Amino acid sequence: MSPHAEHLSPAGHHLLDRRRFLSSSATALGSVALTNLLGLDGLLAAQSNGPIIDPARPYAPRQPHFPAKAKNVVVIFCAGAVSQLETWDYKPELIKWDDKPLPGGPAVTFQGPAGNLARPQYTFRQRGQTGKWVSDMIPHLAELTDDIAFVHSLTSKSNTHGPAENFLSTGFNLDGFPSLGAWTTYALGSENQDLPSYVAIPDPRGVPQNGANNWGPGFLPAAFQGTTMSSKAPVRHLAAPGITPASDQAARSLLQRMNARHLAAHPGDGKLAARIASYELAARMQLSVPEISDISTEPAQILKLYGADDTQNADKAAFAKNCILARRLIEKGVRFVQLFNGAYASGGKLNWDGHNALKEQYDVHASILDQPAAALIRDLKARGLLDDTLVVWCTEFGRMPFFQKGAKGRDHNPDGFTCWMTGAGVKPGVSTGECDDLGQKAVKDIHPLYDFNATILHLLGLDHERLTFEHNGVQRRLTNVEGHVIKQMLA
Repeated sequence: MSPHAEHLSPAGHHLLDRRRFLSSSATALGSVALTNLLGLDGLLAAQSNGPIIDPARPYAPRQPHFPAKAKNVVVIFCAGAVSQLETWDYKPELIKWDDKPLPGGPAVTFQGPAGNLARPQYTFRQRGQTGKWVSDMIPHLAELTDDIAFVHSLTSKSNTHGPAENFLSTGFNLDGFPSLGAWTTYALGSENQDLPSYVAIPDPRGVPQNGANNWGPGFLPAAFQGTTMSSKAPVRHLAAPGITPASDQAARSLLQRMNARHLAAHPGDGKLAARIASYELAARMQLSVPEISDISTEPAQILKLYGADDTQNADKAAFAKNCILARRLIEKGVRFVQLFNGAYASGGKLNWDGHNALKEQYDVHASILDQPAAALIRDLKARGLLDDTLVVWCTEFGRMPFFQKGAKGRDHNPDGFTCWMTGAGVKPGVSTGECDDLGQKAVKDIHPLYDFNATILHLLGLDHERLTFEHNGVQRRLTNVEGHVIKQMLA
């Protein structure tokens, strides 16, 4: 025995026993062999349910898990957290309790001391055949309520704009996870091979708080990130200055031949094939993007329908052109379009973050959103596109039923708020879930945002539990380990 053995622990002495060492080695070798056999038979490791993707054709259309109701999606994302109490969720008790303290309410909320309860800042009226109570703040959208499925009991995991945007868009508060649009195009590809499969259209006033995280690919292949473009900011670098179209075409042809030879010399190089596919899509976009971005080709009645001809409100006109662009993209078979209304944190001046002067600021924001967004839905329906297109309206969380102390605005509220859907596969004119009588917390049929995203995937023919991607040894999915389809919203 080694002279140092006396300093070993009992476990160490155990390892020095030759008989026990040989016995343990035999057991270990058997375990290694069994693990290998189980792995070969696919019985040990969790199997990925992600699609099989040809690196040379990452945007090719792919089959869903089951027959889909919707082929395309338009998401209208109102950044800054729209107050449900001024828009979709009528709480008459707030009128009775106006300017009174909330019994047992919190003394301090996200941005400071809480003030008294405050009535809705706009008049609500019953709309359509369903008699749904909707605010006068959004009269054009209010006319469409018979076609909309509302969920009034959503909850978020964060009351801070950046993480809450992440949670809505990616299912996680932290950065680095794939967006809903990236998951969708990873699963389904696109019907149009000359345009990006996923387009994000920022608000004319700027990008949302968490910027590209809302349309990023996370750990999915980079091919599935959203491409940003808008009526004010077209896709950059489509054309090289000072180069004639003929010279550009000749250079692309030469590059294509060189790429083909290089790929033939390195068969099976998926990264190389994917890189070539990206460059080839960029080349096709040089022709397709300028054409689809040219809103001037739209007839005057369409520009008027959307409000794109409004000479008094430049932001509204620009957002209206973004809505027309969204329709044109869907018309061309782009799979996923994310349309932002509202930009970054600005004291509520550039988005829906109404802490201090909610009514004054919402008058501005509503005039930008209402007519163009309603026109987009009407236009899709008139063209027969709404039969295959799911339109989603969402925001990252809601607002409190009381004003902040010393202000005329509402603080953040992740405990109960409203989003909605219309279009393909959606049951029209229904409302599910409820907040309490004052609109502070969801109390009936409570749905975390996981459920909302699971429902979107379901309408696209995708099972949120089966759509996975292995990352760092974990089978990741949009809904983490949670989520249930909101069946009340389905036709």
